[in-house]
Amino acid sequence: MDAQKIREQFPILRERVNGKALVYFDNGATHPKPTSVVDAEVKFYHHDNANVHRGVHALSQRATDSYEGVRNKLCKFFGTNNTQEYIFSSGTTASFNLLSTTLAPRVEAGDTIVVTRMEHHANFVPWQQLALSKKAKFEIVELKSDFTLDRDHFKRAMAMKPKIVSFSAMSNVLGHKNPVSELATLAKQAGAIVLVDGAQLVAHDEFKISDLGLIDAFVFSAHKISGPTGVGVMWAREEFLKSLPPYQFGGDMITFVEDQSTIWNELPWKFEAGTPNIAGVIGLGAALDFMTEIGRGNILKLEHELVKQGLAKLKQVKGLKILGSESHEGRAPIFSFILEGVHPHDIATLLDLEGIAVRAGHHCAQPLLRHFNQTATTRASLSYYNTAAELDVLVSAIENAKKVFSRGT
Repeated sequence: MDAQKIREQFPILRERVNGKALVYFDNGATHPKPTSVVDAEVKFYHHDNANVHRGVHALSQRATDSYEGVRNKLCKFFGTNNTQEYIFSSGTTASFNLLSTTLAPRVEAGDTIVVTRMEHHANFVPWQQLALSKKAKFEIVELKSDFTLDRDHFKRAMAMKPKIVSFSAMSNVLGHKNPVSELATLAKQAGAIVLVDGAQLVAHDEFKISDLGLIDAFVFSAHKISGPTGVGVMWAREEFLKSLPPYQFGGDMITFVEDQSTIWNELPWKFEAGTPNIAGVIGLGAALDFMTEIGRGNILKLEHELVKQGLAKLKQVKGLKILGSESHEGRAPIFSFILEGVHPHDIATLLDLEGIAVRAGHHCAQPLLRHFNQTATTRASLSYYNTAAELDVLVSAIENAKKVFSRGT
């Protein structure tokens, strides 16, 4: 596998920022798009531009075939065989709002909803607000000193017989992978509905849905795996989806409308009201093809090496503390760090002057950063196309930032 050939597929990597070659270390926020993804969207608008499902003319038929064909690609990608179990949304956040809204009738005062301390706001706030509105208990499973989930606390939470348990498969701040199947088994034994945020896991691991165990739903966003923004996927068991009421009304989610009643469409269209992001979904299909061509196993190997190199190189910087395990096992190349005496936003600004794109802030995980008594960190999130040489550029720029601020004091 030629790393340079992979990099050539991403036009944005040829950009120069402040006169320097771009080093893109903000993959956790959104991944660059390969030419094949952009071309797939352009092809749709140039040659097949039509609404799906609603026309008998040639363009509509071609658009529908391309759009619905992505569900088949998802089945192949995740090792499933039921296209009805894949719902398209606008992203992970939208999928969790769909779930929290449609599950709301099942939650009563005194019930328990469980999340973990490491959740992204998208998988925290919807459940927090649902618990508040229903006077339910909102239980947050804490972390241990080694930054991993406190499984004893999780077991105690399951003893509360929660109605809903929703947790991340991989932290977007710590880069840790959670034992999804183990946690799902404990939650199911407690009688809970089990939901999983897979936004980071999809980008950084090779797995099938069956590997995740007794989960009811798994959600992610296309743009985390080099697909378009504004597209998300919710996989959920067919029987679970059938048990949920519609989320929005109108368009394709309807089969027949009477004056005083309406018959809902079958799965998956029951949850896809209105004209969807057709080009975006087609772009997602191209992104799945792109990852498959490289090989998810190859991606995992490349990133495993980046984890080892990143930890080793960043440890050399005095005064730098990484939030997360210093072991390279079971983690992604996501490095959130604090540099003694320098604010994360200042670090990010100085790195940008060197052409390095990182993220500074709370990473939509304020409850987690509060646990560490921090309001912000600097996060360098890498992907399979990044290199050891780019890590060297990062470390050199951090050392320069330390010098700038030491002179200032």
